[in-house]
Amino acid sequence: MAVPPLEALVAAGHEVALVVTNPDRRRGRGGLMSPTPVKAAAERLGIPVGHDVDDVIGAGADLGVVVAFGRLIKPHVLAELDFVNLHFSLLPRWRGAAPVERALLAGDEVTGVCVMALEEGLDTGGVYACVEVPIGPMTTADELRTELVEVGTRLLVDTLAEPLGAPEPQVGEPVYAAKIDPGELRIDWSAPAEQIDRLIRLGGAWTTFRGARVKIHEGEVVDGRIVPVVVQPEGKPRMAYDAWRNGARPGDGEWFE
Repeated sequence: MAVPPLEALVAAGHEVALVVTNPDRRRGRGGLMSPTPVKAAAERLGIPVGHDVDDVIGAGADLGVVVAFGRLIKPHVLAELDFVNLHFSLLPRWRGAAPVERALLAGDEVTGVCVMALEEGLDTGGVYACVEVPIGPMTTADELRTELVEVGTRLLVDTLAEPLGAPEPQVGEPVYAAKIDPGELRIDWSAPAEQIDRLIRLGGAWTTFRGARVKIHEGEVVDGRIVPVVVQPEGKPRMAYDAWRNGARPGDGEWFE
């Protein structure tokens, strides 16, 4: 999510003194060390990369820009440099780690993106600019993230094209977006169909059949119940639900657990 904003800031003529991102880690079956996507983009653009937020002190920057960083900026760093944060919700609704996911799960019909001032509190800073983004009845989390990044990138570049001025305080009741726990992704088949549908559109929804895990990648609501469309049995590739059913041959009245 941070790559398009980085590339857009450079394209707009901003000099990026440093990119801070997570260290390289092992990825894929081969276990080779690989950089984060934003580090790879920074290296391609010839921008220095660090892995500690403290590295921004003395980097010569006039402003820090935070996008999907996943960690709080330390108070002593905030004391040395002003920061803005590209946050993917309409603040103060969905402060915290998983604003996109929580908006979708809650059935929100609209969300958005804000450019906000960073301070010690969790997403409590004043807001410079916001744009609303609708959530359609079939929108997936991946589709929503893509649109929010596109809208947010334009908003960030436009906002930084002029002097920032003073941000507006957030107005309304704060709602917090806790990180999604893996257990939340298990489907409760007794829940309303619309709720299950939102969980599937979030991505990673799973259930069990005869004790084995099955992921539900796509589904649709038909006559008030969820009909799986694309499933993935444990250890196997994705497949059409009908193909899985033909192989599994559930008995009369047998369903996912």
